[in-house]
Amino acid sequence: MSGETLLGSRKYGIEFGILGKLADQILAVKNKGYEVAIVLGAGNIWRFRDTQGSGIDRVASDYMGMMATIMNSVALMSAIEKKGGVARVCSAIDIPAVAEPYIKRRAERHLEKGRIVICAGGTGNPYFTTDSAAALRALELGCDLLVKCTTTDAVYDADPKTHPGATLLERIRFEDLVRLAGEGHVAAGPSVVFDPVAARVLARDRIPLRVVHGRDLAALRSAILGEPFHGTLVSD
Repeated sequence: MSGETLLGSRKYGIEFGILGKLADQILAVKNKGYEVAIVLGAGNIWRFRDTQGSGIDRVASDYMGMMATIMNSVALMSAIEKKGGVARVCSAIDIPAVAEPYIKRRAERHLEKGRIVICAGGTGNPYFTTDSAAALRALELGCDLLVKCTTTDAVYDADPKTHPGATLLERIRFEDLVRLAGEGHVAAGPSVVFDPVAARVLARDRIPLRVVHGRDLAALRSAILGEPFHGTLVSD
């Protein structure tokens, strides 16, 4: 989930009403019997590409973004538990006062026990996007499906904001996603729908991807449950 999913009508931070609604949709999926692992971004708080004029070093800036994902993850965990769910934040960066360390077997055990796992801290390394973290965790945890909630509603063959005739692609192959991501054609506004490194990970291991708009919470639930949804399906 893009951190911007949590913005709502705000320009910065978290809109708490959105947080509660998101928790409702996550629990609706969980209560259908699915195991749920979540990776959150931090675009609502901090990311390098929006702060390049700050004078802060790239590596330091990326670590600031990873710490911001932990803030978002703790907030989402609290919202889920307030609704009666059980969640754990597992962080790639060691902050024991607020989150467990991400350990693959521990995360799997939480899922087996019916807990929602929120994977925070990105990959724990600078220069890698949250997309890469999501693809990596999906691979490690043996996920059957990865759903990306982002700031655009689907993958297009060009940026629809600069190309009014851009076509929404309802279904594409992995190879198409890799090609479009590499060419920079799966962008809408300032956000790339999926970065090339993450696209190649999914293509190699054939993990299906569904792309929906982060503010369309009904589409999020439908995409996970296999119901018709507005967005893009990437698969064989």
